Amino acid sequence: MRAFVLRRVGEVGVIDKPIPEPGPNDVVVRTTAAMVCTTDVHTMRGAIPVAPNVTLGHEAVGVVHALGSAVEGLVEGQRVAAAGITPCFQCDSCQRGFSSQCHGRMLGGARFTVQGDGNLAEYFLVNNAQANLAPIPETLSDHLALYATDMLSTGFVAAEHAELELGETVAIFAQGAVGLSATIGCRLRGAGFVIAVESIPARQELARRFGADVVVDHTRCDPVRRILELTDGQGVDAAIEALGTPQTWEATFRVTKPGGRISNVGYHGEVPEPLRIPLEPFGYGMSDKQIYGGFNRGGRGWLRRIFRLLETGKVDPTPMTTHEFSFDEIERAFQMMASKHGGIIKPLIRFDAARA
Repeated sequence: MRAFVLRRVGEVGVIDKPIPEPGPNDVVVRTTAAMVCTTDVHTMRGAIPVAPNVTLGHEAVGVVHALGSAVEGLVEGQRVAAAGITPCFQCDSCQRGFSSQCHGRMLGGARFTVQGDGNLAEYFLVNNAQANLAPIPETLSDHLALYATDMLSTGFVAAEHAELELGETVAIFAQGAVGLSATIGCRLRGAGFVIAVESIPARQELARRFGADVVVDHTRCDPVRRILELTDGQGVDAAIEALGTPQTWEATFRVTKPGGRISNVGYHGEVPEPLRIPLEPFGYGMSDKQIYGGFNRGGRGWLRRIFRLLETGKVDPTPMTTHEFSFDEIERAFQMMASKHGGIIKPLIRFDAARA
């Protein structure tokens, strides 16, 4: 099979690999569609250390190709999706509700690419498949189902960690795919006033479409000052950091009112210095502000919940898909994601087109 791999830091490419063989609890999936994530770009740049020639990718759907001997409830040829993390759901961390920190390891549930091959390949293996693979409803296209695997999963977790109550205010820093998904999630949770911070016009438009009441352009004004103006100097009840920079991290503290919540979902690995907490807006440690950093939850049940929102038309994330490619064009798609050329947000990769 063909697989899109990290040859070494700074270099990616397509190579041939054997089709994986499932262990007793595993399933091998034949890929039909996938997406490239900015996390793959972080990995290419060396922010996430991985083995040479490991397959990239963690957003893919397909059909069951081969079943492990102990797997029940799935059949060959069935359309399935796996989330971007695939925990064991048996260890203490998973049983306590922290599935992304599987086996007590930081992001231990992130097996694709980090611990083994990812799924930007013609076939991929899913561990603990009964817990991690969700059948895709007949009414959902592969395109829609793909968004449940990571973007919506991660953005919705960010919204949940903001612990919004009906009518509360929230500011979301950055409107890439995860930030846009967080905007959708905050609206679903009943936020009364949603402020998005974004400078790119196409993303500003999507933010409004997905539920932002006001979009603040940080290139035209001081976003902290503007958010405080919009909230009569009080600040927001919750702020979400969805970019992963020291500037946006600090801004969340400055715009959140005492007793508010800060939900971090941005990846800060490309700027490895310690993050600073501005002391005055943190009340010198006594502001009653809560800080929560989290990630994709994973698992069949979580995916089913998102599928339900997609099936009933409450959510349609597909306007985030700005480009479409066949797997033959995967390197071009990746380079566009790395450079953000052409206003790309999410590229859809069709595998069946490559086989035709």
